[in-house]
Amino acid sequence: MTQTLHISRRAADRLRAGHLWVYRSDLEADTSGAPAGGLVTVGDARGPVGTGIYSSASQIAVRLVSRNAALTREQYLVEVREGVAAALRLRAELAPVSASDNAHRLIFAEADGLPGIVADRYNDLVLLQLLAQGTAQDDVREAVVSALRNALAPAGEPLTIWERPDPRIRELEELAAPKRECAFTNAKSAAATTIFHLNGLRFGYDAGAGQKTGAFLDQRLNYAAAARWVQASGRTQRALDVCTYHGGFALHLAAVCARVTGVDASRTALEAADQNLLLNAQLAADVDWIEADAFELLRAFDAQGERFGAIVLDPPAFAKSKRAAEGAARGYKELNLRAMRKIEPGGTLVTCSCSHHVSLEEFTQIVAAAASDAGRRVQLLETRAAAPDHPEVLTLPETRYLKCLICRVD
Repeated sequence: MTQTLHISRRAADRLRAGHLWVYRSDLEADTSGAPAGGLVTVGDARGPVGTGIYSSASQIAVRLVSRNAALTREQYLVEVREGVAAALRLRAELAPVSASDNAHRLIFAEADGLPGIVADRYNDLVLLQLLAQGTAQDDVREAVVSALRNALAPAGEPLTIWERPDPRIRELEELAAPKRECAFTNAKSAAATTIFHLNGLRFGYDAGAGQKTGAFLDQRLNYAAAARWVQASGRTQRALDVCTYHGGFALHLAAVCARVTGVDASRTALEAADQNLLLNAQLAADVDWIEADAFELLRAFDAQGERFGAIVLDPPAFAKSKRAAEGAARGYKELNLRAMRKIEPGGTLVTCSCSHHVSLEEFTQIVAAAASDAGRRVQLLETRAAAPDHPEVLTLPETRYLKCLICRVD
């Protein structure tokens, strides 16, 4: 029998409305006896709501995994296997593998009803992340890996699964020091590198390097949309990709522009971007990389009178908490203001935010304020989000985190 944790009425209402998190501040009783990483029943005075996995360290104390309030460990593992299979069936509909696109998110944690579990596919490699005390356990690992193997390589198709723990999250969850290891391979040796395709372009992947799980797959369709809009604008002589990371936007723009500059503060990221450029010899654009702070470089371009037909802004999350949202707003505004000053009339601004704590409405208002201060008329051409293999759940606002505004600057 699982232990019952009593939560506030407000928290119970939130769960009954479709959310899946219980914050530590929602707990109304002593949890000293609750098993770290174990299953617990949660409910309020009106009765139980469901079963979740408990964390003794995280501010998210419980992640709901079932509406069954008496879920056993064996039943949970069955539901994990079934949940992985359902997530993969959905990806087969939303993001089918093809010769031009063979990298997608396979499992998106709460969005797929699998809290604490994320998996990404890069060609024949799958990167698995078990991000909570309740999922970073041998029986859950075996359940997920077996479900992935059965679905992705039923007839022995090449497949290697690497577990890649996130060191920062493991520290927050008070888990053991992370180690990257091969969880499954049907090859003679477990390769850690591969070449994958996004929108027909080739990118290298190394399971032992990079941030997140190696590439920003959520921007996959936004890369292609940016190239389409820039080409349609006719302002294709020079483009700037700020915070380029491994060159995702830059290389897509290189298919339609004469000259593209990619900027990032990380030399390692730019080295990977340059390797990706070499993989796409068909791109005729003159592409160069600059290692620099985005704000400082845009100020320098401002002083030099540089102009671009298109600018992409894709910075890391400026607001990783609610308290950081105000500072993030200032950062987004300055970045957009300086970019708008450098765009040719009729040019394109592609501006992104992956900060969940800055909503789409707030981000749009920030960009509008930057346009006002820059003295430019900015028309919103398209509002985009993450690719559909990163599905949004309406009752889980945290799953809507990526905003991408494509604008014309006059």
